[in-house]
Amino acid sequence: QEEVVESGGGSAMAGGSLRLSCVASGDTFSDYCMAWFRQAPGKEREGVAGIDNVGSRTYADVVKGRFTISKDNAKKTLYLQMNQLKPEDTAVYYCAVDSHCMSWGKLISGWYNTWGQGTQVTVSS
Repeated sequence: QEEVVESGGGSAMAGGSLRLSCVASGDTFSDYCMAWFRQAPGKEREGVAGIDNVGSRTYADVVKGRFTISKDNAKKTLYLQMNQLKPEDTAVYYCAVDSHCMSWGKLISGWYNTWGQGTQVTVSS
């Protein structure tokens, strides 16, 4: 059973930066498509950024140019570098694994079969 654990959340001022990490336990990490989703209080979960197994990336329009997703296969770790943070980025961020890579890194939550517990990101103005 695949497991993923997120870390790196916390508090930041508007305009600041945070980097989220997601460590996976599986043996075929390099084959995975993975993504970051987030959910703010009172709102539905939304896709933030995804990456497929050959490194192609997808971003939500609201984070393009500010967030960067990357994947280190040797460390079995997914990252989300978040720059120019805004108060509206405040949410719980979730790491998601599509172990069959059916999603091709697209931000459709139904394709992802393993989810982390989430890490809180709070941005103050």
